Amino acid sequence: QVQLVESGGGSVQSGGSLSLSCAASGNIDSRAIMRYYRQFPDRQRELVARITSEGAVNYAESAQGRFTISRDNAKNTIVLQMNGLKPEDTAVYYCNNLTTTSSYWGSGTQVTVSS
Repeated sequence: QVQLVESGGGSVQSGGSLSLSCAASGNIDSRAIMRYYRQFPDRQRELVARITSEGAVNYAESAQGRFTISRDNAKNTIVLQMNGLKPEDTAVYYCNNLTTTSSYWGSGTQVTVSS
């Protein structure tokens, strides 16, 4: 089992910044891909950003140029730095740990961006 503890999030005005962190513990596979998803009310979760154990990153088009995902393998943590936030970024953000045999989720953290 892998436990994911998320921190950060909160409320910010449009154009502001927030930083989300996700700390993994337990039976960690160093090869796991770490991802951030977000979920809007009444919609499926959508991928925001992902980072491999080697540091390769991918972003959703909506996040490109504004969000940065990073990873500290020694501390088993990832950080999603979100800049230039927009009201449409308002959602619950989830951390995900993905391997070839498992997928674990954090409990989510609310991000609210006011106009």
